[in-house]
Amino acid sequence: MITAGIDAGSRSIKAVLCDTDQRKILASGVADQGVKQEQLAAELFDRLLHSAGLTRAQVSGVVATGYGRNAIRFADTTITEITCHARGVHRLAPDARTIIEIGGQDSKVISLEEGGRVRDFAMNDRCAAGTGRFLEMVSQRLDMDWDKLSALANQSKKPVLISNMCVVFAETEIIGLLADGKPLPDVVAGVQNAIATRVAALAGRFVTAPVYFTGGVALQPGMARALAEVLECPVQVVPQPQFTGALGAALSAKPATPK
Repeated sequence: MITAGIDAGSRSIKAVLCDTDQRKILASGVADQGVKQEQLAAELFDRLLHSAGLTRAQVSGVVATGYGRNAIRFADTTITEITCHARGVHRLAPDARTIIEIGGQDSKVISLEEGGRVRDFAMNDRCAAGTGRFLEMVSQRLDMDWDKLSALANQSKKPVLISNMCVVFAETEIIGLLADGKPLPDVVAGVQNAIATRVAALAGRFVTAPVYFTGGVALQPGMARALAEVLECPVQVVPQPQFTGALGAALSAKPATPK
């Protein structure tokens, strides 16, 4: 059975085509989010179908998840991102007991039972601190892409302490640190540590190993290190972490009811 999952996040749209019988991903892709969410999602979906040599008629079910899931009206149903990330990560890492997902505008900590069922979760969707938006602000302020930020953080000898947890005030603090001559790598590493500290506070006491890191921010190698230091336990990044929500959505799809 061929199914599709579409994760309409706040910053990007991710899609996965999955052959559930063969337990195989046929195609995956990402597109920048925009005002016309459904159109962007449909265009991405059609591109994946074309690359896999399939038609929409061959897809048994389509599930949408994420921030903009209700805008994807061609999907057969919608499922929350908590459920989809849990299912996607469990498929890739069956031993996972804690999932940390950091996206563009929110972050989540999900506790799993054996078998992958969601036991508990905490979510930050009201503050940019602890999300990819914080890194995006730093990237824009320093006029460099995320890959360069990661490279800089890895050069840090002594990360600085970013005391302000509000992104607006933290930006002013960062400018002040640089003006005082603090090394750029130490400032960037300090930002990563600040995000990790905020996520650790969100997690509270229910972090149980093994811990897996997912979401677009997991593509920054330094973030896994920062989280591991704050949580005082190993943090592993799942393969293609930006697609776990879409994968979980595809795995949740059922044959569409004939209209």
